[in-house]
Amino acid sequence: MLDTMTATATGISNAILRAKNLDVFYGEKQALFSVGIDIPEREITALIGPSGCGKSTFLRCLNRMNDTIPSCTIRGTVEIGGHDIYARDVDVVELRRRVGMVFQKPNPFPKSIYDNVAYGPRIHGLAADKGELDEIVYSCLERTGLLGEVRDRLDAPGTSLSGGQQQRLCIARAIAVSPEVILMDEPCSALDPIATARVEELMEELRRNYTIVIVTHNMQQAARVSQHTAFFHLGTLVEWGATEQIFTSPSDERTQGYITGRYG
Repeated sequence: MLDTMTATATGISNAILRAKNLDVFYGEKQALFSVGIDIPEREITALIGPSGCGKSTFLRCLNRMNDTIPSCTIRGTVEIGGHDIYARDVDVVELRRRVGMVFQKPNPFPKSIYDNVAYGPRIHGLAADKGELDEIVYSCLERTGLLGEVRDRLDAPGTSLSGGQQQRLCIARAIAVSPEVILMDEPCSALDPIATARVEELMEELRRNYTIVIVTHNMQQAARVSQHTAFFHLGTLVEWGATEQIFTSPSDERTQGYITGRYG
């Protein structure tokens, strides 16, 4: 079991993402303070903490989604495969292929189920012909447990699916471009318990091939699905470690207070 790390959680050997001295500002307001953490490959890392603590801001730093906010300023580095994703020569479109995103509310495109999954492979040129594209679409729908449910209506709008199905469609869309990392921002908060359980099962299956970073307010979910947990408070990474250790013997009293419900 990994020892709990405080303040700066870096130095693990199988890290795919590394954040170093990461500061984020929205205008003059600082949202993150010198965050440093290594994200281990092909494992699930949960980001927990009270509302407004910076966990979603940090998540969006990992594929430069904060670039879309004019007032946002970022200092420090985030590396994938040893390369700083904030370097001037980085192709942001290619970065977001490598580091995909699943949002809190399911957001299928206003297209058919088939075209939702096919969209990414088409624009990135990942399929040489219709046969290869079909193979990608069917494989991703199968891996997300959707194929059996939608096989006979692939031309139906993605928005015609239930909430849980829509979220799995968005996950199928994310993996269709063969990312290395999948970011999930509260992916189950809008879902019922049955749909939540299916998405959690899917996450466990996907981590065989992908690294997953999930923001969740649900501590039971973090305990169920993740191998590592990072606790944020007031824009600071308080501590990070193996999930079991964080939940049973955290090293910082702020983590202990949040997990036991004294605040948050």
